[in-house]
Parts: sequence; structure tokens; C-alpha cells
Amino acid sequence: MTSDPDPKRRDALEARLNAMKKAKTPKPREESHVAGAQMGWRMVTELVVGLLMGAAIGYGLDHLFGTLPIFLVIFTLLGFAAGVRAMMRTATEIQAENTAEGAPVAPSGNDKMYDDD
Repeated sequence: MTSDPDPKRRDALEARLNAMKKAKTPKPREESHVAGAQMGWRMVTELVVGLLMGAAIGYGLDHLFGTLPIFLVIFTLLGFAAGVRAMMRTATEIQAENTAEGAPVAPSGNDKMYDDD
């Protein structure tokens, strides 16, 4: 004596399952090449501005104290370091946005391609 399941209950269960699956699936991301280019230019600008500001401050101090190359070199290197730091901060911000949106994260160099176990 096999009893068939109630078709109304089965259909209702399938509808609820499909609704839950649809709610869990991530929405497709729209790739915007303009936004990527804007972020790239932002990072380049941060690097160049840091470099130029460091060089300007160093040249100004050298001109003020009469020691031309020393402060120029030191502050140019400090400006470069500040520009790189600003670029890294921007890259971290972009990565946080991408992981929050559910975008795939690029694999690091330590990840194994195949499991040999």
C-alpha cells in the first residue's frame, strides 16, 4: 500500500524551494570598464601627487637652508613612499568593495591549483 504524496503539498514545497534558491543566487555583476579606469587613474594620481609634493617640500627646504640635494632626495623618497601607501589603501578599498558584492577573489600565489591528495 503505497500512498502517493499530495500533489498540492508537493507543488507548494517546490515553489518555496525555488523561491529560496532564487533569493540566495547572487545577482550578476555588471562590469564597468569606466569604473576600473577611474580607479586606475586615481591610483596613478595618488602616486604622482605624493612624489611631486615630496619633491616640492624637499626643494623648498633645500632652498631655505642652502643645501640643494639632500632634502630634495629625502623628501622625494618620502613622497614616493606616501604615494605607494595611498595606492595600497585604495587597492584595499577596491578589494573590500568587490568581496562585499560577492565578486570572485583572485587567487593568491599560495593556492594550489590541483589537489594531489
